Amino acid sequence: MATPTTWWLLPVLLVTFLYCCCSSPGPPAPPSNLECFRPCNPTHCSVIECIWDPKPPPDIGPIYTLHWKPENEEEKPVTTRNSLDGKICRENFESHGELRVWVQNQNGSVKSQEIVIHTQNIIKPPPPTITLSEEDPLEIHWSTICGELELNVGVCDVRYRIKDDQNWIRTEYNLSSSYGVIEPQPSTVYEFQVRCKCDPSLMSDWSPSYSIKSAESSPVGEVDAWLDCGLLLSNSDCFLYWKNLSISQARGYILGYEITVFYNNRTEQLIHVSTHNPSSLFVYDELKWRLTSSLKNVSSFSVSAYNALGATKTSRLPRPIPGKQATEPKIYLKMNEKNLTVSWNQSSKVSDGIKQYVVQYKECLPGSGSDWIKVDKKQTTAFFEGTFKKYTPYQVSLFAVSNSNAISQLATATGYSAQGVPSKVTSFKVSDIVGTKVILTWEPVPCSNQTGVILYYEIGLNKQGDPNHKPEHYINITDTTYTLKDLSPGQGYTVWIRAVTAAGPSEKVNKTFKTNHHEDYAFVTPIVVIVLLVIAIAITSFILCVFHGGKKECPLLPQCLYEKVPDPSNSQIFKQMKRQINEPLTWMRSPLYEPYPTISILEIVEIKSKVFDPDMMKKENGCPLMDCQDDQQEDPTRESSDSTDSRYGRKEYSKMVDSDEERNDSWSSSEEEQSTSGYEKHFMPSPLEVMVE
Repeated sequence: MATPTTWWLLPVLLVTFLYCCCSSPGPPAPPSNLECFRPCNPTHCSVIECIWDPKPPPDIGPIYTLHWKPENEEEKPVTTRNSLDGKICRENFESHGELRVWVQNQNGSVKSQEIVIHTQNIIKPPPPTITLSEEDPLEIHWSTICGELELNVGVCDVRYRIKDDQNWIRTEYNLSSSYGVIEPQPSTVYEFQVRCKCDPSLMSDWSPSYSIKSAESSPVGEVDAWLDCGLLLSNSDCFLYWKNLSISQARGYILGYEITVFYNNRTEQLIHVSTHNPSSLFVYDELKWRLTSSLKNVSSFSVSAYNALGATKTSRLPRPIPGKQATEPKIYLKMNEKNLTVSWNQSSKVSDGIKQYVVQYKECLPGSGSDWIKVDKKQTTAFFEGTFKKYTPYQVSLFAVSNSNAISQLATATGYSAQGVPSKVTSFKVSDIVGTKVILTWEPVPCSNQTGVILYYEIGLNKQGDPNHKPEHYINITDTTYTLKDLSPGQGYTVWIRAVTAAGPSEKVNKTFKTNHHEDYAFVTPIVVIVLLVIAIAITSFILCVFHGGKKECPLLPQCLYEKVPDPSNSQIFKQMKRQINEPLTWMRSPLYEPYPTISILEIVEIKSKVFDPDMMKKENGCPLMDCQDDQQEDPTRESSDSTDSRYGRKEYSKMVDSDEERNDSWSSSEEEQSTSGYEKHFMPSPLEVMVE
């Protein structure tokens, strides 16, 4: 039921319906381009055929009819019975007469322009027949039926092209029976067509294409070869690829290829590849060739193609070297399922030393398809045609070939004909928790598993047990690590990550962790451990020294903690006494002065016996006073008089007596005073001081 808002549409629809159904179509367009001819065969030329525009539709039937009348007779035109194809039968016209012809519709309201034709001049002979051809020189010959029709041979036209080309090369040199191509491409298939006319007659149709192959010649140019060394140029295996020569370069049937491989150890390997004998050494896919053997340690290579008449120039290329230019160009990709366009910007400094650029694309999957193209150094665009898979990464690389024939990689980029949602992030870990900071790590998606260019990684953080906490989001553009800062101490968290491409984000990967209660624990613990270790070592040393004994040295304590014992060997007295004994006159010499004594401590112990012999300075028991005094001054820490000083490896000072003193005990007090050095005066008491006491 119509609503008030649609009432106004009803009159419009009614008027439109009546106009479409009841209105009569306008008059058809008048016919044009009326043309008539007499097709001939080798025996006769029977009827006249006329054509015009527009042609009648095949499903409607004839709209126009053909009319004609003799040009010089006043009579009504005769309408043919077979007006569907516009033919005039032989009995309706004279052989050398003239006819006025036109076309009109059934009621005569639409009519074409009238034309006058001469029945003899509209003869159209059949196409000529190519009878002979030669390869060298490339030439064709043909024949016509003009003689059989009792007509003179007129002019002919020839056109030719290389097979499968779209454009014809046409010649109009008033030819009659033959034509030759000047400097044709060797071993190239050409197609020829010829048309002729008799005199007088119309031009025939083009003859069917006639194919002929030109003579072979030695191949020219160089083989387009390339060494594919993978994404890591320095550590990857290399595989040699090369393409078929073009027809203009091959100039004949290529019998094979000759490859020379140069290795880093300056050895060479010659490989022959036959085009008609299959082998496990190479693979051929109708477009390019590839050696199956790896060329990991190769330094350079050369390739040449040969046929029965010669070989091409050897093309030699070194292994691409890794490295970056001072000014790296940036490449841009425009890619769909049918083609790939690569463009780049270039610097004038870089392009000065460049001979050409090489652009290569390949799938990230190993062993998949790849292709390359070489362009001039002035170009900044390369175009590839092919079938590029969806959701498949293609690695595009730009190389530069220098004037010295060195190849270096300038830039790389990854492209997709259509991108998909990425896969989950792998190896997502909470690698380190330091106080309120947490370090997250993950691994990038391998190139073979990528379905699109990863724009960034999205990270989310949620507090555990806190429904009022608002989730936090972080975005990390390029790295595979991220640090979460200023977290709450002793709090549990749930963190997730996902990769994002132009098609959308991947599935989330979740991890849980808990922060430490106090941030200072991280560095306080090592300090406490060190302090406890030092205390334990000190206590252990003390206990061992106590049990070792009071008179013995503790081996765990350093020697610097013990009191120093005077070294008698440093005393000048003993040295002088020895010289006096050995030399009798040396007592007359003055005593030597010892400026820097080395004995630092001397303890004097009171001697209980007061007996003193002024002549020999002996006790009643006959021992020297100095020796007896030394016996009384012996440190209680020493075990016996025969013990040695373990720290200095010699006898103690109190027990050491010069051997010369034992042989000569008769000193005088005056001689002793004269021979006493500053060393003894400073550290030891004189005999008189001992006697007073």
